[in-house]
Amino acid sequence: MKKINSVAFVFTQAPHGNAAGREGLDALLATSALTEDIGVFFLSDGVFQLVDNQQPDGILSRHHAATFKVLPLYDITSIYVSQEDITLRGLSAQTSFVLAAQKLSFHDITQKLHDYDVVLRF
Repeated sequence: MKKINSVAFVFTQAPHGNAAGREGLDALLATSALTEDIGVFFLSDGVFQLVDNQQPDGILSRHHAATFKVLPLYDITSIYVSQEDITLRGLSAQTSFVLAAQKLSFHDITQKLHDYDVVLRF
């Protein structure tokens, strides 16, 4: 059985409307028990996963975004967000995020993703 050395979690979907974000977060936390080399990437509509003050109760959805705040407690510190996707979606420096993520160009994110043995997309 091959040992998993490094895993990248790529969030590309908005936080509500489907369970991808919540399931990805659950998988991310579970994987943190198996490996220490984890990267978390927020691309496309996945940047909305990080927006603070979401109110999903209006659509009868569970508010899971706040759980991203615990990632540093699991020693998950390689967290990246696409600067282009933030801008394209009308978010700005004034937008409050639930977690500090390093803002990188899409090109730099693509380069970082090549460093991981496994890439999981949610």
